[in-house]
Amino acid sequence: MPCSIRDLWNQFVVAAIGSAAIMFAPAGFLMGQDVQPTTLAEPTLLFADSFQDQLADGWEWLRPQPARWCVRNRGLEIRVWPGFADSVENALLRTVEAREDDRWIFEVTVTNLSAPTKQWEQAGLTWYGDGRPVFKLVKELVDGRIVIMPGNHEIQDVPVELRLAVQGQQVQAFYRTDFNGPFLLAGEGDLPPAALEQISLQCYHGPNDSEHWIRFGNFRVLRSKP
Repeated sequence: MPCSIRDLWNQFVVAAIGSAAIMFAPAGFLMGQDVQPTTLAEPTLLFADSFQDQLADGWEWLRPQPARWCVRNRGLEIRVWPGFADSVENALLRTVEAREDDRWIFEVTVTNLSAPTKQWEQAGLTWYGDGRPVFKLVKELVDGRIVIMPGNHEIQDVPVELRLAVQGQQVQAFYRTDFNGPFLLAGEGDLPPAALEQISLQCYHGPNDSEHWIRFGNFRVLRSKP
């Protein structure tokens, strides 16, 4: 069952940060047509949050709505609320250290607790630059199909593991539904650096007449040297 108001009674809400602008894909981004298995060099784990009992330190909320999120059963559950990239509520952000030439990897598992029904209903990872959403890697309902964006790769409505890899001005988006198999490349392109860079867990474009919830699990930040 998704979170109830009773589950949320003692949750502490971190102050919201400033508003964000409408999201665009990075300049030069390639929507991969042929999905290719991809492997990465062994990285170092810098941070992990299994969402056990409470959020780990270092997160901050954008437009928090405490009645529509909670941590339970080793997962962060957020209700999919109507909205857009520049008005999304309950976006959970984490600041990224200076990238330099290192390869930064961000991973999370996304599960729909209710089948999506609304066009563009989505959940996943969003990259922010200087307070603006500039790139997303999401599981999304588009024209009756469950797809991974970027790339419009069709999948079943099953849990999916998302991986975003950033190095220099290059970004690569990966996913897998077979958690014992390789990650598949969804797309890649340019991602110019910004003074403030953040990774976000978020969902939006949900219905306002029924409760749809997303479960985020096993968030990790890894880094490898070039």
